[in-house]
Amino acid sequence: MSSRPDDGHSRERILAAATRLFAERGYDATSTRAIGEAVGLNIATVAYHVGAKPELYRAVMRRAHLAQREAVTAALHRLDACGPSPRETRGALLDFVDSYLTFCLDHPEVPALWMRRWLAEGTELTEIETEFAGPLVAEVAAAVRTVLDRAGLGAGADVELLVFTIVWTAHSFGQAGIIDATGRRLGPHDLPTLDRFRRHLHAVVTGVLDREP
Repeated sequence: MSSRPDDGHSRERILAAATRLFAERGYDATSTRAIGEAVGLNIATVAYHVGAKPELYRAVMRRAHLAQREAVTAALHRLDACGPSPRETRGALLDFVDSYLTFCLDHPEVPALWMRRWLAEGTELTEIETEFAGPLVAEVAAAVRTVLDRAGLGAGADVELLVFTIVWTAHSFGQAGIIDATGRRLGPHDLPTLDRFRRHLHAVVTGVLDREP
């Protein structure tokens, strides 16, 4: 097994393997040894490039968060650029929802990593929520509230919970799909199921906007 610390590609290879394993197994069930074995490096070399397991996990979650933030920020810019009419705002908000769903489907490792945390994986690393998840949700909720207020929509909506609802459902559908009456699992690669889910998510969002204060 190689242990050359000067391999310029080692860090990226380690992070890629760690991302896959943390997403598949979770933090607690993934060892540094398993990550090293996945890329043909020993534990000492893994530690040289990325540190111990907590540091490696933070690096993985930071990369996932930055990818998520980039997609969300771009979608928020488009949402903010919409006209003030209720019709335009509704359409722009649904486009925002679609953009986030597309991100989740294009980067399934990101929802998988967060869902592992929802199952209390790596709970001692609380800075993942305080530095990444919490601020991003708050930023999105504030931006959406501003756009809704401008259009006179959603006065009775709990926007923070609406954002969480979009996240919960998009992540869960992307990872698990739905189960039909025969017990067959239908996921996002089944286009009729994806279209059905998208229409349902749109209906949930517009239903919240139409709720009376």
